[in-house]
Amino acid sequence: MAEIIQRDGTWAFDGSTVRITPGLHRSVPLFRQTYGEVAVPLEAIAGIVFEPERKRGRLRIRLREGADPLLQATGGRLPDSADPYRLLVDLDRAGVAEYIAEEIRHALLLDQIPKEPTKAFLLPGPPVPVSVRSSDGTVSFDGTQVRIDWSDTSDRVKRATGPRIVNIGDLVEVEWLPNSGYEDGFMRFVTRETVFSKLPPEKDPYALDLWGSARRDLLTALVATAVTARLPHPSTRTAVEAGDDPPARHLTPRPRRAPAVPPPADHHDVLLRRLRELGELHRDGVLTDEEFAMTKAAVLRGF
Repeated sequence: MAEIIQRDGTWAFDGSTVRITPGLHRSVPLFRQTYGEVAVPLEAIAGIVFEPERKRGRLRIRLREGADPLLQATGGRLPDSADPYRLLVDLDRAGVAEYIAEEIRHALLLDQIPKEPTKAFLLPGPPVPVSVRSSDGTVSFDGTQVRIDWSDTSDRVKRATGPRIVNIGDLVEVEWLPNSGYEDGFMRFVTRETVFSKLPPEKDPYALDLWGSARRDLLTALVATAVTARLPHPSTRTAVEAGDDPPARHLTPRPRRAPAVPPPADHHDVLLRRLRELGELHRDGVLTDEEFAMTKAAVLRGF
């Protein structure tokens, strides 16, 4: 077994799997420590490189496109320091890093691992249930449903709609953009009904507006990844050609939901109250006509 132990973490390669364990030092980003150990199968790897620098070097694994739900969910937008497939290496251990890189390259060659995109996720993503508290609210995922509970600082429109619950079967994809500390980020759960929604994240009842602690808000990528890992793989979607129908029509068909059971009387009272609140926001000019119609539809679907 080839292994390198650094303050930033430990990489061990047994010939078929690269086991990546984040370090416990305070310099290791919270996201990597929370994401935890990652076992990367050899067939998910497209390449590896060691990049020597002045004070330190970096080991980097490049995964095949479509192999990892984390990279699929984050779209390459994770900050470099939060990348679990990167290891900071002290210069006195550069020889060990080069040895591990060469061992992995040799195994890729022997096993003739292709570099083409995969047709299924080869890594599982985070275990569920997973829950993250962000600046806009708390988002949880239990493997079948996403639930968003808004915070006291969320926009009035969102608080008026109440908690948002979305079944995994209703989701098309998760859109995620990190909070950089200079610009707000967001995490939006796109359903078939909202696929063409243009509401801004701060008013969208299906989106978290990430504007607070960049370190904490980055953890929302855990939920985005867990959900993405349980959605149909991107390769199952038919490519949309120019001039074709809207993309939603080309997505993998999902079973129809059973008709909703009529809500109890107390739910009916809550529904009426929220609709009245939305009507007041609309009359006061807080919501535009389009925003009012979209948010009202979201409230009705929630009941």
